Amino acid sequence: MIKQAISRTVVQEKVAQAVFIVAACCCILAVGLICFFLLMGGLPGLAEIGVTDFLFGTTWQPSSGVYGIAYMIVGSLYVTAGALVIGVPLGLFCALYLSRFATARFGRFLQRGVELLAGIPSVVFGFFGLVVIVPFIRNTLGGTGFSILAASLILGIMVLPTIITVSRTALDSVPQHYYEGALALGARHERCVFRVLLPAAASGITAAVILGFGRAIGETMAVVMIVGNQVHLPAALTDGIRTLTGNIVLEMGYATDLHREALIATALVLFVFILLVNLLFNLMKRRAGI
Repeated sequence: MIKQAISRTVVQEKVAQAVFIVAACCCILAVGLICFFLLMGGLPGLAEIGVTDFLFGTTWQPSSGVYGIAYMIVGSLYVTAGALVIGVPLGLFCALYLSRFATARFGRFLQRGVELLAGIPSVVFGFFGLVVIVPFIRNTLGGTGFSILAASLILGIMVLPTIITVSRTALDSVPQHYYEGALALGARHERCVFRVLLPAAASGITAAVILGFGRAIGETMAVVMIVGNQVHLPAALTDGIRTLTGNIVLEMGYATDLHREALIATALVLFVFILLVNLLFNLMKRRAGI
């Protein structure tokens, strides 16, 4: 009887292990297929246009055969940086409050709100920005309202669920004796949280920032609706720009031949850029020992 139970447990473990291996291989295969598609579709266009002209060119005129995405790279960085400036502090402080300051009942209420925010479609965020944020900027700061600032505000709200959830998980996973030891040494609750728990959760918080960065730079629909989609170098936060993702979604529907290859090459540049940022963050984590 005992031998049968042991053998049954061994079989179950083997089956679970096989399922996990298959799932991991499927994930790796999916990433590999995406890379293959981007390389096969984008490299011919890059070779024909020229890497330097494509990355550093400031003119995007498919009708004239000119493809330069420098201003769109700048626009994507501006919008993403603005979203992180807004979203990271708000998300981190919200995670700290949910993890260490909120009562259990009120914390559950706020967590449901965060989950609801994560489930709102991006087009709804874009529509909210279109009817609320854009007119507000137009009436208070001037311009058309379709701007970097509008896109940054909306993206800052959109990255909040990711940053809050991952940061809170990191804070909750810090061993309780860290907090108790700090209290035993005479530190106040706030000092324990900000001087002990927060540094101990730095690795998870860094992961939250990376995920928020990927969410912000990869967002398309909401940004397209409120950013203005103008291919030029912005001089102020109230100016409109075009992002890499916005350029792809606006023109892929009718693009052919070299134009289509240039758009796939744009996606390839975005993919490589996100990969490099992830590698940079991991390198910084290793050097900092977190």
